[in-house]
Amino acid sequence: MKGFLRCSLAFFLSLLIPLTVLASDVGYGVIYDGGSLPDLKAGTKIKMYIEGNKVRFAEEGKQGKEIVIVPAATITEISYGQDVHRRVGAAIGVAVVSLGIGALLALSKSKKHYVGLTWAAGDQKGGFAMQCDKNDYRGVLAGLEGVSGKKAVDSDAMTVKN
Repeated sequence: MKGFLRCSLAFFLSLLIPLTVLASDVGYGVIYDGGSLPDLKAGTKIKMYIEGNKVRFAEEGKQGKEIVIVPAATITEISYGQDVHRRVGAAIGVAVVSLGIGALLALSKSKKHYVGLTWAAGDQKGGFAMQCDKNDYRGVLAGLEGVSGKKAVDSDAMTVKN
């Protein structure tokens, strides 16, 4: 009887573990910052799925409808940039309670990581910028570079002189 219970438990776990892996969400949560997608407003949270031959964007949620599918072969450029700013508003709020901590907070900086994607399929062209989580942007860049074969361009390194 003990052997039967062990075999049953092993069989049950061998089915359960792969099902939980398949049920996990493998996309990246990003925030649309602007571009050529007419139905989206800046600040909308979307989900990005990097698949073998395409990059798919969908509304966030379990049954999120697809917004756009970009075939990997049509990607023309991947760019990366940062927005660094001081936390002045938060420092003022904290300074009301504690002047010392507010002053220290004013010295700290926060970074936002942006990834841009452009594509062209025949006469259809498009592109947009998205804000990525600080823990995900490297994975997003590596995935986009891998699926498209294009190297990401650091937009902060490009200087434009007037």
